[in-house]
Amino acid sequence: MRLNVAIAAGLLAGLALGLLASATGAPWLLAAAESVEPAGTAFVNLLRMVVIPLVAATVFVGVAGLGDLRKLGRLGALAMSFFASTTAIGVLLGMGTMRLFLPLADPEAARAISPERIEQGASMPGVVDFLLGLIPSNPFRAASDGALLPLIFFVLCFAAAASTLPRQQHERLLSLAEAITSALIKLVYWVLWTAPLGVFALAAPVTARSGWAVLQSLLVFILAVLVGLSVFVAAVYLPAVKMLGRYPIGPFLRACVGPQVIGATTTSSAAAIPAMLAAAEGPLGVSRPVAGFVVSLGAALNRAGSALFQGAGLVFLAWLYNVPLPLAGVAGAAIATFLVAFTVAGVPGGSVVSLAPALSHTGVPLDGLGILLGVDRIPDMLRTATNVTGHLATSVVAERMLGRRNAAQSNALGA
Repeated sequence: MRLNVAIAAGLLAGLALGLLASATGAPWLLAAAESVEPAGTAFVNLLRMVVIPLVAATVFVGVAGLGDLRKLGRLGALAMSFFASTTAIGVLLGMGTMRLFLPLADPEAARAISPERIEQGASMPGVVDFLLGLIPSNPFRAASDGALLPLIFFVLCFAAAASTLPRQQHERLLSLAEAITSALIKLVYWVLWTAPLGVFALAAPVTARSGWAVLQSLLVFILAVLVGLSVFVAAVYLPAVKMLGRYPIGPFLRACVGPQVIGATTTSSAAAIPAMLAAAEGPLGVSRPVAGFVVSLGAALNRAGSALFQGAGLVFLAWLYNVPLPLAGVAGAAIATFLVAFTVAGVPGGSVVSLAPALSHTGVPLDGLGILLGVDRIPDMLRTATNVTGHLATSVVAERMLGRRNAAQSNALGA
C-alpha cells in the first residue's frame, strides 16, 4: 500500500512540475523538468533488465508446475478452458474499449511525446512471417534481442517437456525455477522502490512539453479500464453463472462481496483465498474438492481482469507513442498478452511490468510502463476484484457442469 501511494505521489509531483513549467514557460522550471529525464531513463533500464528473466521464469513455473495436464482430469480441463476463454475475451475487450475511448484523449499528448513516430511507425511482419517468427532458431539470441514472444514460445515448449520427466527430475527443475523466480520477484520489489523517483522523472519532462494533454489522456485511460472491467463482469461472468452455472445472479454477487473487498484492498487474489473458499463452500454451495481445486488454480493462473487491463494498456501506449497496430501486430500482441496474463508476477504493478512482451512485439517503447505504473493503483484494485469474481464464477460453473450440486446450492437456487 505504501509503495503504491509513493508511486502515485511521484506521478502527481512529476505532473505538477511539468504542468507548472508548461503553464508559466519559466526557463528554470523547463530546465528542471528536463534535467530529471536521465533518472527516468535509468528506471526504464532497470525494468528492461529484469523483464526477460522474470517472464521466462514465471512462464516456466506456471506451466511446469501444473504437471501432466492429462492427469488433471475433467475438472482441470473444464477450469482451464474457462480461464483461457475468458482471458482471451478480456484481452480483446480491453483493446476494443480503449479504442472506443481514444477519441476522448488529447492528441497533443501523442504529438508531444513522440512526434517523429507519426510518420515513422513500426514495421510489422505479415501473418505468415509472424507465425514463422514465433519459432526462434536460437532462443538465447531471441532473449538478447528482446524478442519476448519467440522466447515465451520456447519456454512453453521447454516447460511442457519438463512436465513429462520422471518425478525427481521434474521436481528438481521446478524447484530451481521457483527459486530463480523468487529471487527475481525480490529484485522487482527493489526496482519498484525506485519507481516513485522514476515515475516522477518520466512524467515531468513529458508534461512540460505537452501540458494538460498527458494528464487528461491518463484519466481517459483509467476510465476506459474501469468501464471495460465493469462490462466484462456484466457481459461474461454473470451470464456464465446464470446460464452455465444455473445460479441466480443476486445471491452470487452478495457472496462475492467479502472476497472482492479483500482482493481489492490487498491487490492480491492469493490473499483472498480463505474468503473465496468460505464463500464457495458456504452460500455458493460448491463442493469442497471443486472449490479447493478451482480457487487455488484460479489464484495462480486466472488473470482475465489483468488481461483486459493489458489489452487496454497496449492500445493506449501505441496511440501515445504513435505506433500503428496493423492486424498482424494486434494478433501477435493479443497472443503475447494472453500467454503472459496466466503468469503475472504477484508484485505491485505486476500486470504493468508483464506488458513488456506485447510492447516489444509491436515496437512500443518500454518507457510507457513507467507512465502506467503511476496510475495503476485504482485499476489494480478493480482488476483484482474482477479476477476474484472470475475464480468464484468458475467454481459455480464447474460444480454445475460436473453434475455436482450439494444441499446448500440447491437451497440457494430455490430461494
